[in-house]
Amino acid sequence: MWQTWFETLGIMLALAFLTWISTFFKRNVSIVDSLWSLLFLAAAFYTTVAAPATSEKGFFLLGLIAAWAVRLSVFLAIRNWGEPEDRRYREMRERHGPGFGLRSLVTIFGLQALIAWVIFAGLLPGLYTAPEYHWLDWIALALWVTGFLYETIADLQLYIFKSKPGSDGKVLDSGFWRYTRHPNYFGEFLVWWAFFLMVLPTGAWWAVIAPLIMTLLLLRVSGVGLMEKGITGRRPEYREYIARTNAFFPGPRRAHPNHDRGTRTSAP
Repeated sequence: MWQTWFETLGIMLALAFLTWISTFFKRNVSIVDSLWSLLFLAAAFYTTVAAPATSEKGFFLLGLIAAWAVRLSVFLAIRNWGEPEDRRYREMRERHGPGFGLRSLVTIFGLQALIAWVIFAGLLPGLYTAPEYHWLDWIALALWVTGFLYETIADLQLYIFKSKPGSDGKVLDSGFWRYTRHPNYFGEFLVWWAFFLMVLPTGAWWAVIAPLIMTLLLLRVSGVGLMEKGITGRRPEYREYIARTNAFFPGPRRAHPNHDRGTRTSAP
């Protein structure tokens, strides 16, 4: 099993390298966002093929990973199509100057592949040594469906909002965005804990490393922490949105410290 895991690192790095090469034609590394979930799909597919015998549950887990990966990759590709390079990467490009193109191979594409590889270890037992179905799988499936629908609907709500004229600089606080400032990340959180529950019957308790790392990324690194960095300076209304709305876990809307000014037509 572990030999297969090390082999998936080569697959992930190769995909990252090929995607990096394409950025030289457009000088835009935002495509790396669409690559993220496909790294897991490629590794999962290879593991299923390399396994001496994959159970029905193993193929079912592969199907869930494929649905999650394709949905996320396609959505990000559509969102970024025809758009300028994401603000995060523009700032890095300005900071590193002419050498950013080569540097991005390691600091963006290579690093992403390495992080994905470490997280993928938590999925490996479920694909390589998956036992028969367990009662815990039904809880995991319910959690996965909830998370998948939550992030899909949240992404769609934000996409529709940003497509409307005059939405620039505004803050969406209706729909799922009324109860949490990052409903798409919350959905992602549920999906990864569902994957863990599906792997747990194999006895690989250490697979908890996958949802733990993903939770850390979503809350502190590339998720909430990064997205909200300096956002109140760019969007003054967001300060009020923060005062009334939970950052991550959905919850009742709080009254504004001064007074509730009603629903804003604005979005993160």
